[in-house]
Amino acid sequence: MTAEVMKYTLQQVEDLELAPGAEHQQLEGWVPELASDKDLRLALGKALDYRGDVTLTLKNGERIEAYIFNCQTGPTLAESFLQYFTPNAAEKRKVSYADIARVEFSGKDRAAGKHWEDWVKAYNVKKAAGEKNIALVPEALE
Repeated sequence: MTAEVMKYTLQQVEDLELAPGAEHQQLEGWVPELASDKDLRLALGKALDYRGDVTLTLKNGERIEAYIFNCQTGPTLAESFLQYFTPNAAEKRKVSYADIARVEFSGKDRAAGKHWEDWVKAYNVKKAAGEKNIALVPEALE
């Protein structure tokens, strides 16, 4: 590979590093209004993508602090369910959408402010300062 071709390839890589990322919603602390089945489905879809705990209040009054890791949607709420972990139980659990009365994004969003764009910006600052052997590493979680 010639130096000119290699330079062009490296420039393409640099351009990709600055590509726009996804828009991130601030969900921490949000309690969505669940006026319809559609509202519940949308809220639980966001809860699946959320990287923190949510608190589910069931129609029987039980409150569950959970990390949601899977949702299976069916044609009705009764045929839809989500799977979650709780801090007090090692095994995964499951609840029907039809049993959920309230969703609260109660836990800290572990990914807030830790987006790819922020990492690239930090890398470019270090690179511009002339630092060598730099790498993008994730920040430690608390």
